[in-house]
Amino acid sequence: MRIGVPVEAAENQRIVAATPKTVSKLIKLGYEISVATGAGTRASFLDGAYKEAGAQIVSDDEAWQCDVVIKMDEPSLAEIAKMRSGATVISRMVPDDNDELVQKMNNHGVTGLCLDAVPRISRAQSLDVLSSLSNIAGYRAVIEAAEAYGGMFGGQVTAAGKTDPATVFVIGAGVAGLAALGAAGSLGAQVRAFDVRPEVAEQIESMGATFVRSAGQQEVSEDGYAKPLTEEQLKATAETYAEESAKADIIITTALVRGKAVRTITAQMVANMKPGSVIVDLAASGGGNCELTVPGEKIVTENGVTIVGFTDLPGRMPAQASQLYGTNIVNLLQLLTPSKDGELTLDFDDVVQRAITVTHDGEVLWPPPPVQVSAAAPVATPVVQAEDPAVVAAREAATAKRKEQRMLAWGGLAVILVGLAITFSPVAFLSYFTVFILAVFVGFYVITNVSHSLHTPLMAQTNAISGIILVGAILQLGDSNPWVVGIAFVAAAVASINIFGGFLVASRMINMFRKEA
Repeated sequence: MRIGVPVEAAENQRIVAATPKTVSKLIKLGYEISVATGAGTRASFLDGAYKEAGAQIVSDDEAWQCDVVIKMDEPSLAEIAKMRSGATVISRMVPDDNDELVQKMNNHGVTGLCLDAVPRISRAQSLDVLSSLSNIAGYRAVIEAAEAYGGMFGGQVTAAGKTDPATVFVIGAGVAGLAALGAAGSLGAQVRAFDVRPEVAEQIESMGATFVRSAGQQEVSEDGYAKPLTEEQLKATAETYAEESAKADIIITTALVRGKAVRTITAQMVANMKPGSVIVDLAASGGGNCELTVPGEKIVTENGVTIVGFTDLPGRMPAQASQLYGTNIVNLLQLLTPSKDGELTLDFDDVVQRAITVTHDGEVLWPPPPVQVSAAAPVATPVVQAEDPAVVAAREAATAKRKEQRMLAWGGLAVILVGLAITFSPVAFLSYFTVFILAVFVGFYVITNVSHSLHTPLMAQTNAISGIILVGAILQLGDSNPWVVGIAFVAAAVASINIFGGFLVASRMINMFRKEA
């Protein structure tokens, strides 16, 4: 089968559905690739690069005549009319708001696969274009904010005095919000973040930001997408938004639920912000989180607050966005081409393939059936009769007492053994033993107080220490005392396990972030 990559109709759309790198991967799946002349020019991918990757450069009309057409934006009615019956189009779509397009694809015999409908389940993460584009949008939001702010994000100490760091308040800790947190924090800003889902607090704090706590909680629907906020939840969080916006230098909002923006920043909140402050509204395409946002434009209010409502933030970084989007399509086609023979096959028993299919074989399949977030079957909760509270309390007290007795017994045995070691050991041994005991206590209190975010660099330090232990153990293996040799052998074995295991784990972690050649 032949895959076509046409030119995006919108002049301001710089993202292309395939890059030279993704083209080579599609060819390995058995497909032939036809790229329309100039399809990747806006993203700085020239026709020659596609040709070197193995693609054929064709006219735009020829690209639409391919068996499979991949693109970024939702196809128009005129573009569907260019396709041949039985072909497949893969792109972002909003079927709920465009019945005319759905009927056009169905009547024309076109299979439509909607990339915006990828379910939020673990095995479909590599296909999730919303996450890929949101990640870039969050990063770019900070870049736009820095350009409009007119000040430094990080605090500075100079001979002329010091400047305070900028305060950045991020609303929403989804993919875009976390990307914005990371970018703003790396520039030295003091970052605060709020999300109506309390379970994301750990994610926010792991990025070095402060989680702003407030009343109001949000539920997640069965397909993994967040539900819209209720009136009660909006009221509960309005006070938090007002308080945080008044003291923030930069606000980045990301509250977008199924393409619809949730109103979080009112005109009164903007009026109370400091002159020179900046709001970057990532939900501008859905109407805007800020009441004063003008989608597609950057405005300045009467009190000097800049509101950035650009709707093409991923497209402002077209090369990276195209690569990520194209990789999502490659991952999808790997799923749809199990034999790697260049033949696209749909399996509606697969919840992922069924969820993204809008039309197929003259039938409208939208909306899809709901997808359960967890693949595990629900476990029936056994009915347990309530016990007498007094009986439960007595049992717990007895268990706690037995545990305390065991701890005392082991502690007493340890004291006796230490006493015997001190009594019958040579004087030289006591100094080494004292250092050992002190090292145990110091190590325990140091390790237990290390933040989770520092465990990876801590592992590197423990590998270095294990290396010292290994060298010391090897030096003692030739000792004439069999006890010394035995302890040295055990030490060498344990240190070796720690060293090689640590390097193996570190290598696997590094490979997760290594760029493809």
